[in-house]
Amino acid sequence: MEYIDRSAGFLTPYVGSSGRLRRMMPWVLLGLTMSGSLLKEWAPLPETYMSNKRNLLNIYFVKFAWAWTLFLLLPFISITNYIVTGNARSVAQRLSTLLVGTAIWYVCTGVFLHIEDMTGVCYSSPSLDLLQREHSSKILCHQAGGFWHGFDISGHSFLLSYCALMIMEEIAVMHSMKTSKELRLRSVINGLFLALSFLTLIWIWMFLTTAIYFHEFSQKLFGTFVGIAAWYGTYRFWYLKRLSPGLPPQRTALSSQKYNHSL
Repeated sequence: MEYIDRSAGFLTPYVGSSGRLRRMMPWVLLGLTMSGSLLKEWAPLPETYMSNKRNLLNIYFVKFAWAWTLFLLLPFISITNYIVTGNARSVAQRLSTLLVGTAIWYVCTGVFLHIEDMTGVCYSSPSLDLLQREHSSKILCHQAGGFWHGFDISGHSFLLSYCALMIMEEIAVMHSMKTSKELRLRSVINGLFLALSFLTLIWIWMFLTTAIYFHEFSQKLFGTFVGIAAWYGTYRFWYLKRLSPGLPPQRTALSSQKYNHSL
């Protein structure tokens, strides 16, 4: 437990409300997708385990990226927001952030599939040398044993960037978790915080892997822009408004005193 607490204490300053890592993350993601894409185009790396879509991280984590993010953020937001605010209604309002994120994931994924369907054509072989005009959708093309070629926006670039940015925003509440009355939950909170930090590292690593090995440059760049735009439109615009899920709370001297008295 002491190791968990020390590790969390070491990481907390980097993800606080003024943490440099949080401010830099959108630019880091853009830099990774551009540099990885350029490497793929101009100096492709040899095939490795990570270039295989059947690698374990892709199968067991990326394929369920939103589920993993929800699984850890749900208890983390519930516990930390209640400790800071002491208000169950405020916690419920903040948990609606996860509903918003789920809607963004669902709508964007559907739009990406629709764009690929609208812009694609069916070929009889992977070399794209023989066109099959009778199949007008990706599903029909695959059912006929064909190969669909359209503008396949990188869902990984979108979802992994959005998940990483969302987690970074939510764990920023850690800088407010510093009162002696919270010792009984400290290990639980720190464990969730470290798990979310580790999950973010996986998302960033797989985001870079996608940039290096998969998709075309424009498809990855578009997906990354959508992920960053989803984060910006919520955490940097809508969540600043009154009628919104709101941002992660910050403990003030007054709120800390009120909460301690309630215990």
